[in-house]
Amino acid sequence: MLNEEKLKLMTGLALFEKAEGKRLSIANRYYRGDYISRSLLRSFLGYTLCWIVGIAAGVICRIESILAMVDFTETLGYVLGLAGWYAAGLAVYLIITAVVAYRRYRYASRGMKVYTSKLKRLESRYTFPDRAGARKEVKRP
Repeated sequence: MLNEEKLKLMTGLALFEKAEGKRLSIANRYYRGDYISRSLLRSFLGYTLCWIVGIAAGVICRIESILAMVDFTETLGYVLGLAGWYAAGLAVYLIITAVVAYRRYRYASRGMKVYTSKLKRLESRYTFPDRAGARKEVKRP
């Protein structure tokens, strides 16, 4: 005979895993520091690549005025200004990335605790006390 409470628990677990499974899997695959550093590295590479593409596009659009700048100090000042903007933007972007990655990891670890407690509750439904009072596990095929 089917136990309705077990079916509800199994259905709830399946729905929870389907809806949140991909987001919660990071808590099982990575340590917190590894996950955050991975996110920071990806953000750094993406931000740097976007700056390189942006600078290349800017150079192509303003090639005539850039070639007209013969003065080395003016060119150096322009490059240092761009480097300053790059560093400031990168710092802000990495801080935002670290906060978002930390919150995602915290959410995933809390979700995994909920999922684990639901699994334990379901598993406890498969054990029952025998006449001596000891818990006996049902053998599943």
